[in-house]
Amino acid sequence: MIVEQLYTGCLSEAAYFIASEGEAAVIDPLRDTDEYIKKAEELGVKIKYIFETHFHADFVSGHLDLSKKTGAPIVYGPQTNARFDFHMANDGEEFKVGKLTIKALHTPGHTLESTCYLLSDESDKPYCVFTGDTLFVGDVGRPDLFSGNLTKEELAGYMYDSLQNKIKTLADDVIVYPAHGPGSSCGKNLGPETYSTIGEQRQSNYALQDMTKEEFINVVTEGLTTPPAYFPINARINKEGYDNLDSVLNTALQPLSIADFKQRVAEGAWILDTRAATVFTDGFVPESINIGLDGRFAEWAGSLLPFDQPLVLVTEPGAEKESAIRLSRVGIDNVQGYLDGSYEAWKNAGEKIDMIINVDPEELVMDIPHDNKLEIIDVRKPTEFEAGHIKGAYNAPLNTLMDKANIAMIDDEANLYIHCAGGYRSVIAASILKKEGFHNLRNVLGGYGKIKEVPGAPVVLPSKV
Repeated sequence: MIVEQLYTGCLSEAAYFIASEGEAAVIDPLRDTDEYIKKAEELGVKIKYIFETHFHADFVSGHLDLSKKTGAPIVYGPQTNARFDFHMANDGEEFKVGKLTIKALHTPGHTLESTCYLLSDESDKPYCVFTGDTLFVGDVGRPDLFSGNLTKEELAGYMYDSLQNKIKTLADDVIVYPAHGPGSSCGKNLGPETYSTIGEQRQSNYALQDMTKEEFINVVTEGLTTPPAYFPINARINKEGYDNLDSVLNTALQPLSIADFKQRVAEGAWILDTRAATVFTDGFVPESINIGLDGRFAEWAGSLLPFDQPLVLVTEPGAEKESAIRLSRVGIDNVQGYLDGSYEAWKNAGEKIDMIINVDPEELVMDIPHDNKLEIIDVRKPTEFEAGHIKGAYNAPLNTLMDKANIAMIDDEANLYIHCAGGYRSVIAASILKKEGFHNLRNVLGGYGKIKEVPGAPVVLPSKV
């Protein structure tokens, strides 16, 4: 028996590969399916089933491409409505993979079709349960994403019943394999581990404690933040279908000369630079938006870039395919090529360049009392801002900066000092503001984490009750 978790950190996403006696199954695959096919070839097994726990909202699944390449049927749970061929499992239906048995457990709550899959080993003993977004380590799936006209309270009620009747009845030693780990926006506060056991979760997960349905609904629905803007788009793509990834990459991976690159931009394409923030600030093609591959790239790309907007890429040499694939994971498919030779080719050709000035936190703290035109732009989430910030800072969360109305609130004549928690998001924000015509700005190295350590920094902390 082989049960392998295939974890993708930048999306906090877990897919699973199961194999026994020459047969295999894949659960919640990513859109780039080569890894699953290669693994099946290496193990000498045939992919028999592709199981989906629900319509994912935070990434585009690989169910369609993997099914076309392997001939394996796509399996969803009850109440699924999709625009492609799939097998709708009955609650309790069993599927054989070699000597293993996979049982569908319909667990509505996160979405109506949400289904967990209980795997029993060769001796028919329940070994693990693939919980999708129903149960995470330390949390449960949020009930406010993509389920028609149902309220979050109604879905939370379904979730309560699912946990009581399907999850809490499992043995303590059954391993819990969720679809997401820490950092995912599919729950409120996922724990640091990517797997656990039913017994551990029964002890530590707030959602599995004894409480009434009304109490559960209240605790699960309170404190929900606005989900990323691309979530409903990805959920729709997963339900309706998408273009073959190979054809998407065929267009995206066209090397563009400087002349062709400039022509694409003149025709309306945006420039996306995927190099690391520390490299980008030293020099870039004017009007580029920087989202570095070294952070939560796909999530921020999905949150900030319009899905109908043509893009051209500037990447580190050799990172063109990775950039295009990671964009495709959130359904951004309109990439028209990449700058051949990257930024160095542009610079060496004598083309106009731009830069972002980096400043140390000490310089910011020193300038605050003496510069009456200084404005601090804090692009962290409101919850981060409320937990502690620099006095007088303006909180402009990064996910709001593509909104013209929010950008209009920033004084274009001020000396702007931009920071986040550590430096990744602030460079994204600075590049967006540069594109919008703000040039008198500085990126604060190390973000709030370093600023608050500077002696004399005017930090505002929440009042203690």
